[in-house]
Amino acid sequence: MKRGLAAGIVIVLAAGGCTGGGKSTADRPSGPAASRVPSFSPGAPGAGDPYFPTYGNGGYDVGEYDLALRFDPGTGRLSGTATITATATQDLSRFNLDLAHLAASEVTVNGRAATSRAEGNELVVTPAAGLLKDRAFTVVVRYAGVPEPLNNEALGKGGWFRTADGAFAVGQPESASTWFPVNDHPSDKATFRLAMTVPDGLEVISNGVPGKRTNAAGWTTWTWSEGAPMASYLATVAIGQYRITTGTHGGKPMIVGVPASVPANGPAAKSLASTGEITDFLATQFGPYPFDANGGVVVADERLDYALETQSRPVYGDTFFSGGVNTGVVAHELGHQWYGDSLALERWQDIWLNEGFATYAEWLWQEHEGTATVAQSFDRTYAKFKDWSEPTGKPGPDGIFDPAVYDRGAMTLYALRRAMGDTAFAGLLKSWAAQHRDGNVTTTEFMAAAEQAAGGTDLDPVFQAWLFGTTKPPHP
Repeated sequence: MKRGLAAGIVIVLAAGGCTGGGKSTADRPSGPAASRVPSFSPGAPGAGDPYFPTYGNGGYDVGEYDLALRFDPGTGRLSGTATITATATQDLSRFNLDLAHLAASEVTVNGRAATSRAEGNELVVTPAAGLLKDRAFTVVVRYAGVPEPLNNEALGKGGWFRTADGAFAVGQPESASTWFPVNDHPSDKATFRLAMTVPDGLEVISNGVPGKRTNAAGWTTWTWSEGAPMASYLATVAIGQYRITTGTHGGKPMIVGVPASVPANGPAAKSLASTGEITDFLATQFGPYPFDANGGVVVADERLDYALETQSRPVYGDTFFSGGVNTGVVAHELGHQWYGDSLALERWQDIWLNEGFATYAEWLWQEHEGTATVAQSFDRTYAKFKDWSEPTGKPGPDGIFDPAVYDRGAMTLYALRRAMGDTAFAGLLKSWAAQHRDGNVTTTEFMAAAEQAAGGTDLDPVFQAWLFGTTKPPHP
């Protein structure tokens, strides 16, 4: 995210799970599981994140979200079906999904009808039978309503925003729960498929690779798929009047969308036209680009005063281009495709692993362009940075978008580079991205990886001063 931003569905199984309407063959344990007596219990109502305890849920791991939705811009109504495939990580008698402001009309689990009820931003679902640990299961939720964004008093609004000609969905740390049922925490990544039906004449842009487009009775269905695991807040959709440029870069689809309301060859379009060039440069620094598609979309709406690294297709508020071409913000969001998207957070406290790296990517791009060296960017930031009392590695839930995370995070990386040496640090940037591709990471893991890349050098003094200290560290 370029700074400029919980909710839940609970699915409840009958106590004891296996009693009542019998048990299908698919529900019966086999092999070693056959001798084990299941012990069904509820999944946790949150993912265990100390910063946002109610975000996400426990007890299962989602594999894929497959959404078939219909949006009517005239009424603002969104309706459709979410098919969620997951694996139980315990014997489940209940589990949660996050869904805000939308109502479920029908829920099935493994093809069998389940009862459900809404509890605030939670959907409580009682399937016909308990779910066994390590077994895959499928939840189908049919739902509808008029979505709206969620508001975090400290961090702002995020989620589904209705516009004059359509809508867009974007936000951090939560967003997805405003338009589909989800385990809304980055620790549970999943693949993503979307079929969005809208009136003819409107465009739909989402994550990943574009698929088949069909028309029927005045409506058009657009399909998109993201085959790499994705944190839920990185899912996006933009609906409206867009100029869509479709091509390929490096053998992968390159999709760029710019609103019809902004100049076709204006600063926004020119900035996003640099996406391929910047991607190629960052690949020399971080390793191969990690996804099957690339591009970006600009949203012309005053409510979007930030840019977000939505996977494979970053979203940019057009405010970033009001002063002319801005390739720095593009470099920031593309840097996130490695650090923040492919390597996602395990907990929000470690968000500097996203934003510090993306800010450092900006510095690298500026050096490549010849506008400032990385050392000059560090010196300028170091001289102007004001509040050293907020630790980068522990910013607090209200501080995850503060300068301590972005600017001090990037300074931490430069200080680490000085301690390790240029060659070892350059190797770390690539090995870190490669070893954890498509996964989740923590600060503790990064600290260990850095010491390994530095040949066992003790780097704890650097990390303690730059990540966790509350006074200004000496210039490295």
